[in-house]
Amino acid sequence: MESISKARVDNNGDAIVASYSAWLEKHPSALDSFDQITSLAHGKKMVVFLDYDGTLSPIVDDPNQAFMTDAMRSVVREVGKHFPTAIVSGRSRDKVFEFVKLNNLYYAGSHGMDISTPLGSLKYENHKHHTRAIDEKGNDVVNFRPAQEFLPKIQELKKVLQEITLNVEGAVVEDNKFCISVHFRHVNEEVVGILKEMVETTMESYEGFRISEGKKVMEIRPTIDWDKGRALQYLLDNLGFDNSSDALPIYIGDDKTDEDAFKMIKRIGRGFSVVVSSAPKDTKASYSLRDPTDVMSFLVRLGKWKGSI
Repeated sequence: MESISKARVDNNGDAIVASYSAWLEKHPSALDSFDQITSLAHGKKMVVFLDYDGTLSPIVDDPNQAFMTDAMRSVVREVGKHFPTAIVSGRSRDKVFEFVKLNNLYYAGSHGMDISTPLGSLKYENHKHHTRAIDEKGNDVVNFRPAQEFLPKIQELKKVLQEITLNVEGAVVEDNKFCISVHFRHVNEEVVGILKEMVETTMESYEGFRISEGKKVMEIRPTIDWDKGRALQYLLDNLGFDNSSDALPIYIGDDKTDEDAFKMIKRIGRGFSVVVSSAPKDTKASYSLRDPTDVMSFLVRLGKWKGSI
């Protein structure tokens, strides 16, 4: 399918840059390029990073109903058997785990600002928010939460945003622990601008936070030098791969916040970045997949490829 739009942005606020077929020349399908990807990965140690919403599950009207299918869960479980695999989501870490329900993965919530691993990272072991703990199953874990000191202010801000949006029909304020999401998918188009202005005006009273826009959502998070790209780097180091030229990260995601991970892959000079989009948009990703169905097909092939070598 080829689509050409006169609009500068699509319904999700992403810049439309060309027809889809022309865009695919610059961001070829990861499925069509599978043999090329695996030939480059042969003999290397691949590490898989996956966004959740819009990648493993479809974008839905109600964010609390963004369930992945049992088939997708089975495929991701299989990938996790063959490769170190992490879910990197804007959701809170606990919330995304409730959706995925797999114990053989790593989880980074709140756009990478909440990471829990068995060992932690040597580079950050002296960081004040790099702490050892015992999880609910009695296992030793290391939690890394670089925005920890913002938590009281985030909880205060959540209440304020809930109050000011109370009379905006369709607006939903979601607590993602170290960030807040203001969803406006159900808000009348004529009111969206007013809602955004209300949120922006409120945020003028709160220093140390920034607003970014995703798919029908405003993301509010602390202004710290941390994002999904830094989370990717942290997890690579945690797994002992940070300085290893043999390690190839592959990151699959659909959101603007995933662009930070795509940029990190370019910066470290190895690995594969895959944007999930059925429409052409500005991206730093090298490859593309149309939707979660394509993502599942790609992950199935990846698991079978690893099982055959």
